[in-house]
Amino acid sequence: MAPLLSFFVFSLLLIVVFVQADEHQSTPFTYMGPQGPENWGSLCPSYAACSNGKSQSPIDIVTNLTATSNYHQTLVKRYTAANATLINNGFNIGVRFENGSGGMAVINGKSYTLQQMHWHSPSEHRLNGQQFAAELHLLHQADDGSLSVIGILLQYGDPDPLLNQVQDKLAALANGTGTNEEVYVALGDLEPKLVRKNKYYRYTGSLTTPPCTENVMWSILGTAKTISKEQIEALKLPLAPVYKNNVRPVQPLNDRKIEIFEE
Repeated sequence: MAPLLSFFVFSLLLIVVFVQADEHQSTPFTYMGPQGPENWGSLCPSYAACSNGKSQSPIDIVTNLTATSNYHQTLVKRYTAANATLINNGFNIGVRFENGSGGMAVINGKSYTLQQMHWHSPSEHRLNGQQFAAELHLLHQADDGSLSVIGILLQYGDPDPLLNQVQDKLAALANGTGTNEEVYVALGDLEPKLVRKNKYYRYTGSLTTPPCTENVMWSILGTAKTISKEQIEALKLPLAPVYKNNVRPVQPLNDRKIEIFEE
């Protein structure tokens, strides 16, 4: 009986693991209504950090409360033109680079490979309470699995040169509106040209979508880029109504330190 009991327990554990994995992948969330941000943490166990986490993102960066770093830490970005794919994730529009070929960022002396980038509109982070037209997130991962995100605030103005490279492909993503399936459009080589920074803010936070994983290192550039209204409309077009304003509300700082770096 003991071997049978052991086999039964092992099988039950496998079922639990697969159910949790499937739950993590398939549990939908939105930005309004009963599946909106205020309820993310209760949608499934793997989203618990969205409600219980103490180091969540985004935040409002109040500049007169930031701390000047005691030592110089250069944010080094070594991005290159690489094969990329435009993706409608359902809840945002993003670009994925093949096998980390988009380059890397060196933060605190540690190398992070650029995995993907995506847009939120309006911006998720705020600067002294000001919300911007949009925000670009560049998600990086180190060899040890740790995550780092560079955030770029976008204000209304001239068209964004980066978006200009993909704007004519955005309409093709509209075919996926209202579905749970990702929609892909090949871009060929894309170069993630970004604004030069002279100041940036750094703090420890989380992913801004479920499962809201914490211990993510954030670097928010202090110089906003510009984006046109037409580009904002193009980013929203492929998304279903509950995702067009894909912004998580700002989260409590909870005594976290925000450092400012000048270059």
